[in-house]
Amino acid sequence: MAESDPRIDLDAASRVDQPAPRRNWGRLMLMASLPLALLIGGLIYWQSLQGQVATDNAYVHVDKVTISAEVSGKIIEVAVKDNGHVKAGDLLFRIDPEPYQLQLSQADATIATAQASQVALANAAPLSGADISAAQEQIAFARSNLSRQEALWKRGFATKAAYDAAQHQVAMGEEALRLAQAKQAEAAAKLASGSQLPGVYPQIAAARAQRSAVELQLRRTEVRAPVSGQITQASRLQVGQDMISGLPVLTLVEDGSSYIEANFKETELADMRVGQPAEVKFDAYPGLKLKGHVSSIGAGTGSDASVLPAQNATGNWVKVTQRVPVRIALDEASPRTLIAGLSVKVKVFTDGRKR
Repeated sequence: MAESDPRIDLDAASRVDQPAPRRNWGRLMLMASLPLALLIGGLIYWQSLQGQVATDNAYVHVDKVTISAEVSGKIIEVAVKDNGHVKAGDLLFRIDPEPYQLQLSQADATIATAQASQVALANAAPLSGADISAAQEQIAFARSNLSRQEALWKRGFATKAAYDAAQHQVAMGEEALRLAQAKQAEAAAKLASGSQLPGVYPQIAAARAQRSAVELQLRRTEVRAPVSGQITQASRLQVGQDMISGLPVLTLVEDGSSYIEANFKETELADMRVGQPAEVKFDAYPGLKLKGHVSSIGAGTGSDASVLPAQNATGNWVKVTQRVPVRIALDEASPRTLIAGLSVKVKVFTDGRKR
C-alpha cells in the first residue's frame, strides 16, 4: 500500500522531521514589563508627591501706595510719567504755592501786630504804678486833713460838716487806690504767659502757630514720593488741573514688595505651617523658578471674607471645598519684573526637607 500511495508516506515523513513551534518569550516579557513599568512609575510619582502640596490658583501681589495732595490748588508742574521709576523724595507734582505764600505774609503781619500789642500793654499807665502813687498821696493828704478837722471839731472851731467832708475825702482816696491796684493787676494779667507756654505772650504764640501751619501747607504744595517704586496712573495729572485735597491721583508700586498669594484647598492645610519652604513658578516667565517660604496662613476663607459671604442654610445645600489664602514670601530677588496679578504655580514642601 505504501507503493500504491506514496503521498501518504511523504506527509508522515514531513510531520516527523518538522520541529515543535517555540513560544515568543520576548513578546511575553515586553507585554509583562509594560504594566510593571507603569506601576513602578506611578509609585515613583506618588512618592514624589508626598510631603508637598501645590496649587496654580496663585497670583503676584505688590504693595501699592496711593498718592494724594494734602492741600488744594492748581497743578503747575507734573514731574512723572506712567511706568516711570522714582526714588523716595523725588518730586511727583507741584501745586501753585502763591496763595500759601500770601498767607505766610499775612501770618508774619499777625505776629508783628501781636508783638506791638505786647509792647503797648507793657507800657500802659496801669502798669507804670503812677495811678497807685497818686492815690496813695491823695490818701495821705486826706488823712492829714482829717486829723486837723478832728482836732478843730473837738475844740469847737470846726463844724461837723467839715469833719465829715474830711472823712469822705479819706474814703475816696482809699477807693481810688483800690481801683488803681485792680487796673494794674488787669494789665499784668493781659501780659501773663500761663503755665502752658511760660514766658511767651499768648497772642504771639497763637500767631506763630498759625504761621507754622501755613509753612506746612506751603511745603505740601510739592508732593514727593514717600518710597521708591514705579508710577502708575500718572495720566490723571494735567498742568492747570484743580487739585482737591485728599483725592487719590497716583499709585506708586513699591520696590521689593512683591509677594505671592496662593489659594490652597482646605484639605491641603493639615500639614502646612508658617516657615515651610516653597517653590514658585511663573506662567509669564517659563523656566523662572524662585524660592520662598510660607509667611502666613489666612484667618478666613475667600468666601467668608467677601463683602457678601455665602449663606448655605438651604434645603439643597451642596458642600464645596473652600480655599484659604496663604501668603508666600520670596527669599530671593527675581531677575524679571514681577508684575502685579501675574499667574503663578506654588508648591509648598510640608516635610520641610525639599528645597
